[in-house]
Amino acid sequence: MNHSQLAKDITELVGGKQNIQSLTHCATRLRFVLKNNSMADKKTLEQTSGVLKVVESGGQFQVVIGNDVSEVYKHIHGKEGFSESEEEVVKEKKGFWSSIFGLISGSLTPLIPVFAGAGLVKALLIVLERLGWIATDSGTYAILSAAGNSIFFFLPILLGVTIARVLNVNSYVAAAIGAALLEPNFTALLANGNSTHFMGISVPLVDYASSVFPMFIAVSIYSVLEKALKKIIHKNLQLFAVPFLSLVIMVPLTAMLIGPFAQYAGQGVGDAVNFLINSSPILAGIVLGGSWSFLVLFGLHWATVPIIINNLSAGGDYITPLAGMSIAASMGIALGVFLKTKNKDLKALSGSSFLSAILSGVTEPILYGIVLRYRKTIIYMVIAGAIGGAVVGALGVKLIVFNFFLNVFTMPAQSPMIYYIIGVLVSIIAGATCVVLFGHESKKDVPPTKGTDHGVSEATKASEVLEAGSESLVVSPLAGTAIPLNEVDDVVFSSESMGKGIAIIPSQGVLVSPVNGTVAVTMKSEHAIAVRSDDGVEILMHIGVDTVKLKGNHFSQKVKEGDRVKRGDVLIEFDMDQIKGEGFQLTTPIVVTNMDSFKDVVSQVQGTVEPLQHLFIVKK
Repeated sequence: MNHSQLAKDITELVGGKQNIQSLTHCATRLRFVLKNNSMADKKTLEQTSGVLKVVESGGQFQVVIGNDVSEVYKHIHGKEGFSESEEEVVKEKKGFWSSIFGLISGSLTPLIPVFAGAGLVKALLIVLERLGWIATDSGTYAILSAAGNSIFFFLPILLGVTIARVLNVNSYVAAAIGAALLEPNFTALLANGNSTHFMGISVPLVDYASSVFPMFIAVSIYSVLEKALKKIIHKNLQLFAVPFLSLVIMVPLTAMLIGPFAQYAGQGVGDAVNFLINSSPILAGIVLGGSWSFLVLFGLHWATVPIIINNLSAGGDYITPLAGMSIAASMGIALGVFLKTKNKDLKALSGSSFLSAILSGVTEPILYGIVLRYRKTIIYMVIAGAIGGAVVGALGVKLIVFNFFLNVFTMPAQSPMIYYIIGVLVSIIAGATCVVLFGHESKKDVPPTKGTDHGVSEATKASEVLEAGSESLVVSPLAGTAIPLNEVDDVVFSSESMGKGIAIIPSQGVLVSPVNGTVAVTMKSEHAIAVRSDDGVEILMHIGVDTVKLKGNHFSQKVKEGDRVKRGDVLIEFDMDQIKGEGFQLTTPIVVTNMDSFKDVVSQVQGTVEPLQHLFIVKK
């Protein structure tokens, strides 16, 4: 993967750096806060090599990359700073809840890697202590314990930094507000009672170590205060006057009102969730185990982190083990597909994503690469997760040290660990068994069309996909010269990642339909199109290399998604001279994108080819 080129393409397709308000990333996805989401070309992004999926959720425009996300992030963030000029792009108004979720996820996701690392340190200490390899009163234990506890104890300070960055205010002043809550002279007051006084006003005393909610409210209010102070204080005085007044106002306000309110409110939310779990742990396990992956799909799962951390400070969290069963179920889906499929590409994808999930706990490649592609498996994932969740709920498993990732290395973070392992195995086995017994493919796995009868054309209803041993003929959509796919100057096609087929260097600027069928996919840039034949073969035709950058210039699409087409019907006309003049190659791959449903593609031509001449045969 060319990280630099992918970063450049993504930046352009989200509307350019002038449309980016802020950018963070988690384990698998880039999380943009855009000034105007409508300026982003979501459809083209999802067709871009290296992008698994695009999700708009929680006020964020999320581009799912996978394990290479950090490298792509570096290339995007390392370039020229993003423009903050509101005159260049009008900011898009976001709803209240979108803004709330956007703030929570945008503030917490930069901390997730260190959460995971510190959680593993604490899990390691538990294992070493249980094995008798380390004494809890030793210096070694104390130092490693400090490494594992630091992020959680000083969480208000670090949250001050990340929240301030999302809100575009001074992150160091925000961090100082959090530090004030942990300052030794202030925390020492707790030893003398539950309250103190500030200028005659009673101040409830609360332990803010590992707290989350107080900083979200405090920094949000501080962001409003800072902007107001900058409007009334002369620029020459702002350097020291704004931080001075911010601290003098915000620290007492946080200690007297914001902190206690937020801490008690957060505790109340946690108590409510725990009440539901304690009332019926089996039912809670069924619901959380069966539904958690849907929160992951939309990136909303990070919003539960404050509740989980709050629960841990109270002795343990029951949410994470139950939710983990949904993650284990998706692992089972990948394992089942690996055991079931005979398609080499799908076997490689399912095997590698299963191994990655087991070792790292990252399941987005499974969710986006398998589950959403083979929608029949969604049912299996829900069933397997619900079964595992019921088992773990019944056994009373809880998280005792923070870790948000389910993998082999984080098992000791759960107690009792053996019961948790039983639940994980149940979910994995249930998911894999469903796939092996009932298969992973269904007719709904093909892209929906907009023909008659609620999106299913009459021709499609009348003609089933190819039966085993049968063949389907695909004719040439272009006049030109046929070449093997491995000669295409685009690794996505030359490696057959998109599917098998052939490429044509066109001699005329007219692309016609190679089959009788339905237009399945069109693109805003009009440089590519996919048609699904009446016997189930999906053919993607991509005119030129990197021509998405032309943004539709020199292309004229003649059909739309859902249209019925016959062999020879004109799909796209394009100006060859203009495209060449702008430095782009015209080599056009024609590939079968649903190769998992077929055995092979056999070429019927080489060299010069004319429109409607036999191009290749697809074998079932």
